[in-house]
Amino acid sequence: MSFSDKWLDSELQNDELEIHHRSPDVEYSFYNAVKTGDMDTVIRNCEENAFVNLEGTGVLSRNPLTNIKYHFVVTAAMLTRYCIEGGLEPELAYRLSDFYILKMDSCNTIQQVADLHHSMVKDFTGKMILQKKKAILSKPVVQCVDYIYSHINERITVQMLADHTELSANYLSRVFKQNLGISISDYIREKKIEKATQLLRYSDQSIVDIANYLSFSSQSHFIQIFEKFMGLTPKKYRDKYYKSML
Repeated sequence: MSFSDKWLDSELQNDELEIHHRSPDVEYSFYNAVKTGDMDTVIRNCEENAFVNLEGTGVLSRNPLTNIKYHFVVTAAMLTRYCIEGGLEPELAYRLSDFYILKMDSCNTIQQVADLHHSMVKDFTGKMILQKKKAILSKPVVQCVDYIYSHINERITVQMLADHTELSANYLSRVFKQNLGISISDYIREKKIEKATQLLRYSDQSIVDIANYLSFSSQSHFIQIFEKFMGLTPKKYRDKYYKSML
């Protein structure tokens, strides 16, 4: 049987079974919620486990796990493009998509894929919320935020950021605090700890290696700062969340 004949046969079967795709408006509405930083709608979608309800979305594989993995990739690709359209830096959007697709590839159950999907869409939405904030941030603060993101594994000081923005350290500190409601030093620590949580959950690097990678002065200093932000030590965090998709 030729491909054309197979296609016609498939179409006849779908017509007989009255199998139809749902309106694309449902998916477009969700993508727009992520794009606009509408976290309430995104969280509600996750709580309803809408991603697992694939009725009307099309069958991409006869294997249920493979099928939902294919849908995950489609969602990641669409979110990437919607968020870039919404102003997210393209390289950041593509890196985020690649990160989650690679993690999805090692999922062994439908629920793991669903949990990772929820983490991904919340992450994209969070990035879009920050993007909206950046739209009203002063230029030097945006420069600082971008620099910190790109150099998160390095030792970053207020003076280095002041040199980067060609402003005095005191003036930059004041503007940064006015814009984001947090000091530069605390923001840097917060972002380093955010990176540390990802490494503790998804990598096999030792705690001392993570501390060194993120340029903490010592392992004990890293543990102290981590516990201050997260409420538990890096070891306890890893024991609780290692390889978890939640």
